Amino acid sequence: MLDFSVLNPKIIYEFVLRWLHLVAGITWIGLLYWFNLVNVNFQKTLEADLKPKVNPILVLPTLWFFRWAAALTWVTGFLYYANILMGETLSGMGQPMLTWLVVVGITYAVIFFLIRPDGALSNGYTLAGITAAVVILMATVLYKAYDHLGVNTNPSYMIGIGGGLGTLMLLNVWGIIWPSQKRLLGVTALAPGEDKAKFARRVFLASRMNAWLSLPMLFFMGASSHLNLIHWG
Repeated sequence: MLDFSVLNPKIIYEFVLRWLHLVAGITWIGLLYWFNLVNVNFQKTLEADLKPKVNPILVLPTLWFFRWAAALTWVTGFLYYANILMGETLSGMGQPMLTWLVVVGITYAVIFFLIRPDGALSNGYTLAGITAAVVILMATVLYKAYDHLGVNTNPSYMIGIGGGLGTLMLLNVWGIIWPSQKRLLGVTALAPGEDKAKFARRVFLASRMNAWLSLPMLFFMGASSHLNLIHWG
């Protein structure tokens, strides 16, 4: 027998956030994998004269769902995480959330600089190694900061890391992939001296980075409630 007596506005609010987060996240990550596992190889089979005819019809609508699903995933996840931090400290979520935003923001500033379409950092293996070191440093700083602030439960840290990785991915979508794709697809005209091949390479690097970051991101999200790994003290 269904019992709705346990429901209250807070529970309903959190459930709706989680449901929207899951729906949007499945859409976003599913399309991310499609781009990396299907579209990359498909593009190699297209002749040069076919790409301007096929890609605006195929890729442009896909990018619309891709970037807005990413945005909805992040917004609902952020609001849900704010609820978690709200219950962690007597002083509220302000200081932990500000710390999280600063640490993740600085991390992305480094990531944005690393994704270069030329030079040594254009090499996928080099980029992957440096990115892994940067992400591990981000996780370590958050661990130490949260311990200092008294935010010391497994969900607060695990979702903090998973959400941090998701934020890096979101910023790659809106800061690199979409602006570059607009030039590749003719939505925005190339400025004099801009090289289309460099935009294509940057899109590839950012998209491939997101695909790899999605794996630990999903791990930390799942571990927040199903794998109690973090213990303080």
